[in-house]
Amino acid sequence: MSTTSTEHDAGRTGSGAASGPAVAGRGTGGARGASVIVNVLQVIRCFTVEEPLVGVTEIAAQVGLHKSSVSRILATLEQEQVVERDETSRKYRLGLGLIVVAGPLLANLDVRRVAMDDLRELSESTGETAALNIWDGAAAVTVEQVPSRQQVKHTSVLGSRYATGYSASVQVYLAHEHPDAVRQLLQDGTLQFTDPPGPEDYLRRVAEVRRLGYAVNYTETSQDEVGIAAPVYDHRGQVVASVLVAAPFYRVPQEAVEQLSAACGGAAQRISLRLGAILP
Repeated sequence: MSTTSTEHDAGRTGSGAASGPAVAGRGTGGARGASVIVNVLQVIRCFTVEEPLVGVTEIAAQVGLHKSSVSRILATLEQEQVVERDETSRKYRLGLGLIVVAGPLLANLDVRRVAMDDLRELSESTGETAALNIWDGAAAVTVEQVPSRQQVKHTSVLGSRYATGYSASVQVYLAHEHPDAVRQLLQDGTLQFTDPPGPEDYLRRVAEVRRLGYAVNYTETSQDEVGIAAPVYDHRGQVVASVLVAAPFYRVPQEAVEQLSAACGGAAQRISLRLGAILP
């Protein structure tokens, strides 16, 4: 069996509303305050993937509150942009203000855990190694990997750092960096090249990567390997990881690159959606 290093361098839904009616706050101020919070949360939970648009009457029936109480809650939530009104139906849906509240949680999601199922599916569907990489400011770092089921494969040790400029993973990250930052990495020698390109040539290349949505390294860092990578976005629209497919050159003729790119990009998009990304 032959195994070689990877390409890098050779690089809710709430089921619905609460099950019973909300109990109006009685007694101490603390109990009353707690019941108000519960009522608000019950209203928010009425918005589901299956029913994203919900009206006052529907919500009142689900949570057991009077319509006037629901209207007051919705008015406050609308003011805070937690919900918004659909102009056509005049019903409500969740608003972007909810993302602000959930931002700290979204930012700390473990991208490795979120990505694992899609990496397995990608490896299974392509027959090649699927890996997840993060960018540490100067190199792509392998943080998760599902090896190919085939005897001849490309794998890398978790934690491996790669800074070869033509690595597909590196290209993905630099495609989303400011051009001046890329120029600096080129100038200070952070990026490694066998045959260094001109700065503007390299910038044109990574600009094309951003336009296409994926990067290809076709034997440019190793004559024995092909690497294809695509970006993973978080809820802020920032690239937080890249998905990589690494394969031996002899199994990837040029005409197969488009198919592998589509598979890699699809996996990256699914992971991005799980992280709260809003994709075009």
